[in-house]
Amino acid sequence: MLSKLKIPSLSKFTSRSGLRAIIANTGWLFADRILRMGASLVVGVWVARYLGVQQYGLFNYALAFVSLFSPIFTLGLDDVVIRHIIRQSSNREEILGTTFWLKLLGGIASVLFAVSTMFFLGEHETLKISLVAILGMAGIFRATDTVDLWFQSQVQSKYSVIARNIAFLLNTAIKIGLILTKASLLAFAWATLAEFAMSAIGLLIVYQVKGYSLWLWRWSLSAAKTLLKESLPLIFSGFAIMIFMRIDQVMLGQMIGNSEVGIYSAAVRVSEIWYFIPGAIVSSVAPSIYAAKEKSESLYYQRIGQLLSLMTCISLGIALPMTFLSEKIIMVMFGSGYAEAGPILSVHIWTSLFVFMGLATSPWFIAEGLNNVSLGKTLFGAILNIILNLFLIPKYGGLGAASATIISQAAATFICNAFDSRTQKIFKIQVRSLLPFYKY
Repeated sequence: MLSKLKIPSLSKFTSRSGLRAIIANTGWLFADRILRMGASLVVGVWVARYLGVQQYGLFNYALAFVSLFSPIFTLGLDDVVIRHIIRQSSNREEILGTTFWLKLLGGIASVLFAVSTMFFLGEHETLKISLVAILGMAGIFRATDTVDLWFQSQVQSKYSVIARNIAFLLNTAIKIGLILTKASLLAFAWATLAEFAMSAIGLLIVYQVKGYSLWLWRWSLSAAKTLLKESLPLIFSGFAIMIFMRIDQVMLGQMIGNSEVGIYSAAVRVSEIWYFIPGAIVSSVAPSIYAAKEKSESLYYQRIGQLLSLMTCISLGIALPMTFLSEKIIMVMFGSGYAEAGPILSVHIWTSLFVFMGLATSPWFIAEGLNNVSLGKTLFGAILNIILNLFLIPKYGGLGAASATIISQAAATFICNAFDSRTQKIFKIQVRSLLPFYKY
């Protein structure tokens, strides 16, 4: 059995055949994102129409609340584990086994923290607590993501994609069935949990079918300490990112009500659907940027400038038409019950400019060894977002939350760079990317 466990050598990532494998692997991941984006949008809109503003808002409040605790079950381990698997092939079973148990314990802890926090905040609505508990249990099943990390390290993500998309398509059919049978809100929460359960089972089956054995995995306290020590900064970064992405919906629910969350969530669903674009482009371009730094400083910054200009053009190409078409888009997709989401979408869509810009600068921060600076800016933006929400939500509701998101994103990914001597160079390139006729 052990003879079948082959770790890719460095040549696999640098040879022509290795390049084809990487491109194919990226293609599978991109196809996975497209499939999920399209199906989720269609079925998600149908679910929103069926549940109505109030229940849809309650469901999204619970999802957002649970997501705040997701760094507890992910533990920032993913990239760290992949790197360790590649570097330490002889300890693969120990690394995988330790990762699985850490993620499992993290999943259990995240549910307990989420539910406990609900009670700490004085929440006594049984339905809301039940939703948080059910959706929170998904983190327990995420322990099997360890299998996906193995396939990623082998440049074989297609197996994870297949397993997860079978579960996703089955779950999509289940949700359609729930709509047709006029099921309750809790049924949709259980269906969401079922997708993670089916995905977990699928990953384990694929792992076994490919000739690997789960029984070889083993726990190691020393390995756990090593992995957690390396992932600790990523855990804090994960919390900051989740606050950036979801605290607005949680605060809307706490300060105004579920209906406002439902309207805001409809706008956010359309606004954030584009975020897969910069992720896919940056992940593909980043290696060439790292390689350019080793060859020529001018070529290095030329490629960064070109990437930033491309991201700016794409984001503006999305934001400008969406600003004027937002109300029609919301009416067509969600119906008149969500009409108030139109103005929110026309504001929130401009967050994409700074999201795209932030992702485009991430290779620069990595290449320059400024990950801690990047983490500090993210934490600052998350705190600023909370403060702005406290002032803007009571007066402007969803529009206030959208405005807070834009300002905090702009501060974290753009404005902060102007006031730090270490990042002023990238700030100047960011400014140039906003100039339509500037050429690199």
